[in-house]
Amino acid sequence: MTESAFANVALWSYGLAVAGFSAFALRLALGWHESARAALLLAATLVSVVWAASGMAVISWPSTTTWLASVLCDAFRYAIWFAFLASVLKGAGEDHGVGSVSPPLPRWFVALFISGLVASVALSERQPWGPALEHLPPTWAYGARLGLAIFGLVVVEQLLRRANPQARWAIRPLCVGLAGVFAFDLFFYANAMLFGRLNVDIWVARGIANAMVIPLIAVATARNPRWTIDMHMSRGVVFHSTALLVSGAFLLAVAAAGFFVRYFGGEWGRAVQIVLSFAALLVVVFVGSSGGFRAKLRVFVSKHFFSYRYDYREEWLRFTRTLSSESSLHGVQERTIMALANLVESPGGALWLKQDNAFRQVARCNIPSITFVEPSDGSLIRFLSRTGWVINLYEYAASSGDHYPDLVLPEWLRESAASWLIVPLVTGTDLVGFVVLAKPRTAIEVNWEVLDLLKTASRQAASFLGHIAATEALLESGKFEAFSRMSAFVVHDLKNLVAQLSLMLKNSERHRDNPEFQHDMLTTVEHVVGRMHHLILQLRTGTTPVEKPRVTDLEAIVRRVCAGKAGQVAPIDLELTPGITTVGHEDRLDHVIGHLVQNALDATATGGSITVKLGRDGPCAVLEVTDTGVGMTPEFVRDRLFKPFETSKADGMGIGVYESAQYVASLGGQILVDSTLGAGTRVRVVLPSGDGASPASAHMKVPA
Repeated sequence: MTESAFANVALWSYGLAVAGFSAFALRLALGWHESARAALLLAATLVSVVWAASGMAVISWPSTTTWLASVLCDAFRYAIWFAFLASVLKGAGEDHGVGSVSPPLPRWFVALFISGLVASVALSERQPWGPALEHLPPTWAYGARLGLAIFGLVVVEQLLRRANPQARWAIRPLCVGLAGVFAFDLFFYANAMLFGRLNVDIWVARGIANAMVIPLIAVATARNPRWTIDMHMSRGVVFHSTALLVSGAFLLAVAAAGFFVRYFGGEWGRAVQIVLSFAALLVVVFVGSSGGFRAKLRVFVSKHFFSYRYDYREEWLRFTRTLSSESSLHGVQERTIMALANLVESPGGALWLKQDNAFRQVARCNIPSITFVEPSDGSLIRFLSRTGWVINLYEYAASSGDHYPDLVLPEWLRESAASWLIVPLVTGTDLVGFVVLAKPRTAIEVNWEVLDLLKTASRQAASFLGHIAATEALLESGKFEAFSRMSAFVVHDLKNLVAQLSLMLKNSERHRDNPEFQHDMLTTVEHVVGRMHHLILQLRTGTTPVEKPRVTDLEAIVRRVCAGKAGQVAPIDLELTPGITTVGHEDRLDHVIGHLVQNALDATATGGSITVKLGRDGPCAVLEVTDTGVGMTPEFVRDRLFKPFETSKADGMGIGVYESAQYVASLGGQILVDSTLGAGTRVRVVLPSGDGASPASAHMKVPA
């Protein structure tokens, strides 16, 4: 290894140790509660940070001073870790909690601490490695540090041996981690005693080796309440750390095999080593991406690192995310299957929901489709409704159904080799469906914890499915309501068109030979056909107009409407100002004006009069329709006129005024009504002018 490569590797090694111990110290400080052991643990972690930083200083500024500082930090690190182990060892057999008084340090510990400092001074050679060997320390100096490592292993062994059986689970990760540190140093200094100098490669790896034990110490801190430090080690961290350690151990074993192959393989050694390393990398990637391997590793971590199988916070967050990641009903059904399957390492399953007094398969994931319908009065449905139990099909087969009294499985379920668990979906006291989960990727013990979680999650899933189904039902109901409302408007328009055709047919006997009547008849039929085509299009697209609003000539519309309604009970007098425009839809404005004029005609008796005026009032275009008809009461105008299905006519539908007011309001205008019972009615339609000006509220007042 070249000098620059050696420096880079060493900086990375000790840099990782600095980062790891710093992060661990920060986490300890955030979860701090006053305690002697907690203080010693935090101090040992901080001193480890300083020791790792001193290793980086040795590489960056190689000198006798930096090396001496590094070995002094190393000795002090040993002393603090020994103090922490001594405090834990003192209370390992106690049943009470941690006291507030720090346990005193024994005399032998003080002696060892002084020995460590002396050994550090003895190891302060000018060149710990390199070609200059004239400054090597005596062999006994390495032996002093070797003795400290051996003593550390003895203390760890005594700590694990003296701990109560119920406490060993809590301190075992700490013992394994610190035993690894001391064992590495034992190998390091034994090698130095054997060869008379420090091995540079082992010294470089020392930083990474110390950083690798941090997760173990963190797990022990999370388990041990006697240290009174709030520490939580998530299952995800332990799972990925364990997977990384397993992969690393495998790669190290392959690397060792490759070393021997290269050493003894002659000319083919290097090639075989490369092929072996590449094959090992492929195996790690393939196994790491295997769902079965991850499931087995997750079960191993849950069994051996945690008292409960599940991290309920993480499981519930994952369950909720899985359910809420889809909004459509079918997508939620598939997500429900996977949300329940993920809880028990199952690759998939199928969902049955109640439809038409029977249960049918509505969704599936990684399981064959089943067309069988389960009747509501079948044995399976009655059992699930009565008990709400999760049915373990393996247990059912092993006990011949004795554990599930009065349950007879349907034939399609008994013949399904992939089925494993049947999870009922219950809301309140009603069974809305059930999920059949496929057999898991790895062996899972279905104990009380698994059953309770599945029951709770299934109720949540049933409620979520019910909410989505109710939402879709409301949307569907809203669509039907909108269609019914639109149909009422269309029927009202058709009634007006039928009235025009009826009037034309009534006059055809008398004016059939009149060329002007024939021309008007063709114009009216053409207009009616156009309106009917528009109504058909409106039924397809909804109530919103298809075309965009545009500048429309109101005078032309008024003249066309009044000409089509001429010859009825009363004449229509026109007072129109030319050039008055607005922004809107010509056919909708035609409908509004035609409806108002027709209402005036219906309310006026023979001999009465109707006047239609069009003008400008400030920035507004104003259409005014006045009749001398029966009129309306102020209460009717105020409370009922602009409401749907309210009318004063015997054959009216109560839609026209409401629809007209809604459309005019959508254009930024309004309809104003002044009526007196028995004297007539004046209706003003105020619209924004087509020149771009907006109607001002000051100009929209009911005239006196």
